[in-house]
Amino acid sequence: MKLEVKIGEPIAASLAAAAHTMQVIQAGRAVKPYFGIGFRTMAQFGEVFTPKRWELVEALKAAGPLSIYALAKRLGRHYRNVHKDVSAMIEWTVIEKNAAGLVFVPWDEIGVRWPLLKQAA
Repeated sequence: MKLEVKIGEPIAASLAAAAHTMQVIQAGRAVKPYFGIGFRTMAQFGEVFTPKRWELVEALKAAGPLSIYALAKRLGRHYRNVHKDVSAMIEWTVIEKNAAGLVFVPWDEIGVRWPLLKQAA
């Protein structure tokens, strides 16, 4: 599964894509599952996806489901900071928690798309 992260996509484009998907569903055709999140600006994206959080996501994906304590130990970081980062990544659907309370990354890939807009001369 892939998580799509889009930066700077106009809301109108997102709404148009959702409307198209609804039309396909209403026509009785199959729809490929889509999982995505969006940010207005690269600055907003950078506030959520800090270098430490990217490191955390990569380590967790490599290790498989772990407790937050075990993840903090693996990363050599303070539990409180790892807990805060895991909570943020759960909020943005990058990390999930299973019934046993272990956290994991459900994605095989995270694609980040940032189209650069042309400025008027």
